[in-house]
Amino acid sequence: MKKTGLFVLLLATAVWAQSGTEASADPQGTSPTTTSFPTLRVQTPTYADLYCAGFISKQILPDANYVAGGLQTPTTTKFVRGDMIYLQGTGLSAGAEYEIVRALRDVNEYEMYPGQRKLLKETGQAYEEVGRVKIVDTRSHTAIAQIEYSCDGVNPGDTAIPFAEKQFVPFHAPVRFDRYLPASGKLSGRIVMGKDFDSQLGTGQKVYLNLGANQGVKIGDYFRAVRSYEADLKDPVDSLSFKAAIAEDTQKKVPSVDPAMFTKGNGPVIHVRDLPRRSVGEIVIIGVTNTTATGMIVFALEDVHAGDSVEADAVQ
Repeated sequence: MKKTGLFVLLLATAVWAQSGTEASADPQGTSPTTTSFPTLRVQTPTYADLYCAGFISKQILPDANYVAGGLQTPTTTKFVRGDMIYLQGTGLSAGAEYEIVRALRDVNEYEMYPGQRKLLKETGQAYEEVGRVKIVDTRSHTAIAQIEYSCDGVNPGDTAIPFAEKQFVPFHAPVRFDRYLPASGKLSGRIVMGKDFDSQLGTGQKVYLNLGANQGVKIGDYFRAVRSYEADLKDPVDSLSFKAAIAEDTQKKVPSVDPAMFTKGNGPVIHVRDLPRRSVGEIVIIGVTNTTATGMIVFALEDVHAGDSVEADAVQ
């Protein structure tokens, strides 16, 4: 019992001595802390992440081959893994594998950020990846296929394109993340849209960038999602906070916000444009076209928004 007590005392003394050494080595507290440089684990994309992520393509995919129905047509309109479906088109042969994709349209006309509709139109057509099928037989003008993997219900009218294996992203060890890292001048772009048209996204969710292979983007690259406080000024919801009173009732000198001057006072002016840019998350690229990229958020310190900027990041 005495030996145990002595060991605990020695251990506590060692910890105290180490913390004291660290404090004396950095009296100004300028070393990275868990607040400004948190250690975060990078989530590795799974099979479902890779094959169900969707994408945006500048070139419209050919839709000559399509889903015509299934075994229970017309009483069933959504088919899942294991179901038999019918494909119509050209070049369909037994044994061939096809990916089922769906061209998307956003039924919500509300813009998640200023200029979203225009930017999406310039970026390309959004597609959902619905599943993978294998043709087991052909009859007349119809091919009979079985769904081998489904991300969502396969619908009549969905497009069938030749299936291609995807490159897996290797595991990455935990990293230090500087949330206030200044702009580096590296390749930058924007999140034009979130999967399923989501506007606020977190770890594991998918985003589409207006950068692609033409700009040197590759599968496995990392991008940092960043946001300035000026961007908050332009957001119809986040900007409301700038209109609220920011001073205590007992403050003699009341601060005001610049440049919009939402609050007026006789005290210091808060220059929003001078506040540090903040990093909100990290994205790994899991798919690319010539002009676009599909990314997965591997961790997020706060909500990642459609419209946020991205910058190439060398994850250490």
